[in-house]
This record gives sequence, C-alpha cells and structure tokens, in this order.
Amino acid sequence: MAGHKQVTVYTDGACIGNPGPGGYGLVILSNDDRRELSGGFRRTTNNRMEMMAAIVALESLEPGSRVTLYSDSEYLVKAISSGWARRWQQNGWMRNRRERALNPDLWERLLELCGRHDVEFRWIRGHAESAENARADLLAMQAARQSGQPDDVGYAG
Repeated sequence: MAGHKQVTVYTDGACIGNPGPGGYGLVILSNDDRRELSGGFRRTTNNRMEMMAAIVALESLEPGSRVTLYSDSEYLVKAISSGWARRWQQNGWMRNRRERALNPDLWERLLELCGRHDVEFRWIRGHAESAENARADLLAMQAARQSGQPDDVGYAG
C-alpha cells in the first residue's frame, strides 16, 4: 500500500459501571491534520467501547490508509495482533468448543475494516505515556456522561 496516507490513531473506551453508560474517544493524526471523534451509548460495556473507538477511527479514514492504532485495551490489541479474532470468526464465533466469543458484531466490523487498511495495533499503557491517549480517554468519559445516548443495539446484556 505504498503511497497511501500514513495515519496515527489513539483510541479509548470508557464505561460508568460495566455494563453501564459508555463512550469512546479517538484522536487521529496525519501530517498537520488532527481530528477528534467521540460518541457513546446508554448501556454497554467497556470492551465494546474500546472496540467501537477503533471501528469509528478506521471507518473515518480513506481506504488503503496505513494506520498505527494505539489502544490501552489488551483485549483489543491481542485479539487482533495474535489472530484470535480471526480464529473466532473462522470457528463460527466460538472461542473454544464451549465458549462463544463476546462481541461478534463488533469483531466482524473491525476485521472487515482491517482488510481495507494496513493497520498495526499497538498497546499503550493507559493514561501514563501519551497525552493523545489521555485525550482519547477524556473524550470517552465525556461521551459516557452525556445524557440521551442511543441504545447499543449489539449489546445483549
């Protein structure tokens, strides 16, 4: 994907209670361009918001972008980087013979988006190493606290 736009993204998800009101926040950096996006749901989980932040970020980019995506969610980073999510998908969203994978609706979207871009997921220690990660966290918390958020239709809890 040589010649495509290089983008750095910082994402975070938040939930007040788990489950509870949740939000996601993200910071997108490309050359001198900076965008911040956030949103949330009335009742969801922290893991769903971590995933949603990555999904919204990748959906907002032009196809074929080269993306370095930073997240403080080991669940998200390991599931993609270690191939767990792809394996769950191939096994009909089963983690093993007895356990269903959680959040298959979001994993499906995320895997499809990873196919549109060249994405490298990197884990970052939350709120300690990066001003951009701290900003994504603040955006996520603000979104989680907003009233009138829509339902997370994929959340079954």
